[in-house]
Amino acid sequence: MTGHRVVGEIADSYLSPKARAAVKAILGNESMAMAANWADFIKSDSNFNYLSPWHYVNLKGGLTHDEVINILKPDTGVNLYAKMNFIIRELKKKNLEKEKKIMYLRLLIHFVGDLHQPLHVGGRPEDQGGNRVRVIWFSDSTNLHSVWDDKLPEYQKLSYTEWAKAINHTTSQQRAGWQKAPVYEWFFESYAAAQGIYAEITRPYQRLGYRYNFDHIDTINEQLLKGGVRLAGLLNDIFK
Repeated sequence: MTGHRVVGEIADSYLSPKARAAVKAILGNESMAMAANWADFIKSDSNFNYLSPWHYVNLKGGLTHDEVINILKPDTGVNLYAKMNFIIRELKKKNLEKEKKIMYLRLLIHFVGDLHQPLHVGGRPEDQGGNRVRVIWFSDSTNLHSVWDDKLPEYQKLSYTEWAKAINHTTSQQRAGWQKAPVYEWFFESYAAAQGIYAEITRPYQRLGYRYNFDHIDTINEQLLKGGVRLAGLLNDIFK
C-alpha cells in the first residue's frame, strides 16, 4: 500500500493544470495517493474478481528484449500490459460515463505502480510471479513476491508522504526521458530487473535481511520515482 501511495503522491506533483482539473473532477476530494489502492481493496468484492489478472503479466525467464516486446505488443491478452492500454484508450473518450471514469482512473494509478514492481512483470508463470519462491525475511517465512510487494517497502518505516518527499528530486530532462519511452519499454525494464532478482535466489528458504535491503533500496526508490513521473506523463497526455 505504501509504495502505491508514493507513486500517486509523486505523480500529483507533476500534473499539468488541465490534468489536475480533470483528476479533481473525477476523484473529487480523493487524492491520487489514496485512490492508488482501490484496485487491491476491491478484491474483497467477488463482483470484481475479473480484475485479478489485470494486475500482472507473467513471463518466462531468459527472454530477449525483442521476445518480450513481441509477446506484449499484440495487446490482446488479459494482462497488465493489455488492460493498462485499454484503460488509457477509455479515459481519452470524451463521453465516458462518470462511474467508469472513476474506476478506470483508480485502476490506472494502481497499475502504473504495479508495472514498476518487477515481479508483477518479470514474475514467472511456473511460480506464480514469485509467490511460490519461498524465502525467509529476517525470521519470517514468506515468498519472494511478498518481499517486493510488502516486506521491503514496509521495512523502510516511512509514511508515503515522507518517502515521496525524500526521493522526489528529478530534472526536466530526466522526466522527459522516462516519460517518452514507449510503455512496452517500461515493462521490459521491470522484466530485466526481475531477472536479476530471481538470479540472486539460489536455494529454497534463502534468508534475506539487512544486506538484501541495502542492495535493493536504490532500485526500489528509482522504480517508485519512475512510476510517479510516468503516471503524471500519462495523465497529462490523456487530459491535455
